[in-house]
Amino acid sequence: MVNLGLFSGAKSMKSVNLSFRLPYQTHWGQSLLVCGSEPVLGSWNVKKGLLLSPIHEGDELIWSGGVSVPSGFGCEYSYYVVDDDKNVVRSEMGMKRKLVLAEGIQDGEVVEFHDLWQTGSDDLPFRSAFKNVIFNRSWALNIETPLGAIQNKLDEEAETVLIQFKICCPTIEEDTSVYVIGSHVKLGKWKVQDGLKLSYAGDSIWQGNFSLESGPNRELAVGSSKNQPRYIFLSDGMFRALPWRGAGVSIPMFSVRSESDLGVGEFLDLKLLVDWAVDSGFHLVQLLPINDTSVNGMWWDSYPYSSLSVCALHPLYLRVQALSENIQDDIKEEIQKAKQRLDGKDVDYEATMATKLSIAKKVFSQEKDLILNSKSFQKFFSENEDWLKPYAAFCFLRDFFETSDHSQWGRFSQYSEDKLEKLIAKESLHYEVICFHYYIQFHLHLQLSEAAGYARKKGVVLKGDLPIGVDRNSVDTWVYPNLFRMNTATGAPPDYFDKNGQNWGFPTYNWEEMSKDNYAWWRARLTQMAKYFTAYRIDHILGFFRIWELPEHAITGLVGKFRPSIPLSQEELEREGLWDFDRLSRPYIRQESLQDKFGSYWTFIASTFLNEYHKGCYEFKEDCNTEKKIAAKLKSSAERSLLLESEDKTRRGLFDLLQNIVLIRDPEDPRKFYPRFNIEDTSSFKDLDDHSKNVLKRLYYDYYFHRQENLWRQNALKTLPVLMNSSDMLACGEDLGLIPSCVHPVMQELGLIGLRIQRMPSEPDLEFGIPSQYSYMTVCAPSCHDCSTLRAWWEEDEERRQRFFKNVVGSDVVPPSECVPEIAYFIIRQHVEAPSMWAIFPLQDLLALKEDYTKRPAAEETINDPTNPKHYWRFRTHVTLESLIKDNELKSTIKGLVKGSGRSHPVGENEVQAKEESAATTAQTQQVATGKEKLLVTQLNGVPQKEISAV
Repeated sequence: MVNLGLFSGAKSMKSVNLSFRLPYQTHWGQSLLVCGSEPVLGSWNVKKGLLLSPIHEGDELIWSGGVSVPSGFGCEYSYYVVDDDKNVVRSEMGMKRKLVLAEGIQDGEVVEFHDLWQTGSDDLPFRSAFKNVIFNRSWALNIETPLGAIQNKLDEEAETVLIQFKICCPTIEEDTSVYVIGSHVKLGKWKVQDGLKLSYAGDSIWQGNFSLESGPNRELAVGSSKNQPRYIFLSDGMFRALPWRGAGVSIPMFSVRSESDLGVGEFLDLKLLVDWAVDSGFHLVQLLPINDTSVNGMWWDSYPYSSLSVCALHPLYLRVQALSENIQDDIKEEIQKAKQRLDGKDVDYEATMATKLSIAKKVFSQEKDLILNSKSFQKFFSENEDWLKPYAAFCFLRDFFETSDHSQWGRFSQYSEDKLEKLIAKESLHYEVICFHYYIQFHLHLQLSEAAGYARKKGVVLKGDLPIGVDRNSVDTWVYPNLFRMNTATGAPPDYFDKNGQNWGFPTYNWEEMSKDNYAWWRARLTQMAKYFTAYRIDHILGFFRIWELPEHAITGLVGKFRPSIPLSQEELEREGLWDFDRLSRPYIRQESLQDKFGSYWTFIASTFLNEYHKGCYEFKEDCNTEKKIAAKLKSSAERSLLLESEDKTRRGLFDLLQNIVLIRDPEDPRKFYPRFNIEDTSSFKDLDDHSKNVLKRLYYDYYFHRQENLWRQNALKTLPVLMNSSDMLACGEDLGLIPSCVHPVMQELGLIGLRIQRMPSEPDLEFGIPSQYSYMTVCAPSCHDCSTLRAWWEEDEERRQRFFKNVVGSDVVPPSECVPEIAYFIIRQHVEAPSMWAIFPLQDLLALKEDYTKRPAAEETINDPTNPKHYWRFRTHVTLESLIKDNELKSTIKGLVKGSGRSHPVGENEVQAKEESAATTAQTQQVATGKEKLLVTQLNGVPQKEISAV
């Protein structure tokens, strides 16, 4: 166990009084509790932990408490905020605290630990993105003093107190020491040379001790009573320095183009992208999801967020040339022809997938025995068989039954371990087909691992993407059906991306079931992801607070409800004077609205799709009373041939009728209701009496903006910490859209980094975000994959362009109609100069810095259209990575922006040489006091203060 905060004494005695002290401002009904790994602190059962007592000291609320422990006691511990029943309200983030009391402290001595509450942001330097990549040192620090060791023992006769300082300095540079200075003579009287030099104790922690006389005049809470502590361990958290800031580039894996790829970006292309990123001053490369999406066997599978498996990698990104060193000449020739055929402007998903799998099967047939019997494959298989075996079986059954809909697989519809083992057994007729899928995943793993290792070596963070959902016809819904609500669909309410809302089609999660094994499915998913990535983006992080849930029969995303949420009860509505629930919850269809919407052929619509249940009042027929039924009926040849309008226009009109409701009745409890989103836009609402309108407007506001906040906060605090603690990756959250007020405080508490897109400001009174006012715990970007690129956005709307030019650029002249390099430079500079921790730019926006790369129509650079659920994700950059690496002008422009903003940047090979040549000169200016080392000086509590109060 690492010794954190402990000491060595001279004699072995019976017991020590261990005291904890922590400043923390709680709310009414809350208390602070310390819980640890040993029985005396509850053995990690919070309800058995040590409850602390509060006392006011000035403006601070100090929580403290003590327990008697044996000499030599050791444990791990953390602090918790609890309610009156000791239910956890909030937990500390980051690593567990560790303590070991060495033998020799006298019987009855008081050892006091002064701690600070650990927030999520305190843990960031220990995430792999920083610890193993950005701050990863090519030099090693030797542990001078193990954590807790004492450098000078107490004078047993004198009334002295030993104080140990501890501070975390993760960004320490080579040949640097850490000193504490203060007003006391033993702290140098504010002179660095005479201060207390701290020793490195491991895990980026520096510590040091000094003895201090006790007495009535000292402002440290050390009196002359018998119970005063003789040992104080003072944790000062992080070294206060200018916040670290970096920059990065984002591009989907499929959009990358290189001279070696086969019609699409491939994992091994990431090495070239990393080289370009380093030369351009970027510490990060961000990708879209890279999991297998082969659900439909066609271009619909280009949608990267619809996972077939949350663990399997996509065969699309395989480099077939790297499968073997002994590829036959005829296969090499086939690869060369395929490269020429598939080297198009956009990705041809179906042709590329078919070609790669065909070539891979030929190579597999040659070397299957060699690979499958190799130690490296056996190791891969044993480490991944929990997901790999069901995945391979699923792929075989999908192809055998010609559908991914596992409900159509006969006796295999219901997954079982026994059926699986028989299917994949070596004696099975299909064993070779099963092994082919193992083989593909093995090579994808090798290729992505090679690229990921290269990125880490170069100081570049590889950032992945965690989709919010899985396809309803996926391995995961087959193996774990109890974890999903298969009669529902996931989406998003109307927002910037789509005024009609979005329906992604994924089943929503059964969080109650997932919680029973502490979210093991999520933990396994994050563990797998961390094999390759050191940071990740949580797609639609709002879904961990609440998800927009739609009925499975919906096509659009408008008529949904939040899950979880507190509904409007029938009793509540009746108390407000609302009683006609059929009127409020059924589609409100009147003859006048039919005539207005469909004109002269309204009678055809009425007779085909509706029943008149009262004069002038209509309802949908049973065979078309859902969106999917309407779409299916319109597809039938009989109705289509009679339509006087286009099918799309008729479908939209019928959907409008179906969505013309005020309340959504809960399908599982008919006495619960949810207000329909944008309720005031409906004619159903407009035709109500004034009393009903006023009541519904008030209840609508309460439902969407007030009553759910505490529930959603509690929901997020159950799930998100589990995700974050499942790996050491740096977590970022996509928090765009309709943002509940609880979201940003929770993200800040957990150390989650948010997203800011300038054209989608979170402030309701702004049209354009102000990057200089973004908070530090954010990623800022001018655009993202879900909206148009910088160039396309600039060209879309002339009036908006003029407002931006006037209000943001600060010019009254007519702006250029195209996003010329000067405009791109201005906007990118705005973002690199922002306080945000990360500024991450889509590659398309960076290419706009040079006119040579702006010849392609801007609209063609858009990756996704969120309003189109069947969008073809196929954008490819029109320039190869090799060409970009040779373009020193563009790289110099980008790096100049990054360096000029004060952001950190990786050191390239040329800079290493230049740094070595100037080392002798710069060393003299950096040396302080000893002439041999640089100093990090931590003043007590950050500023000069009175003599002992700083200690």
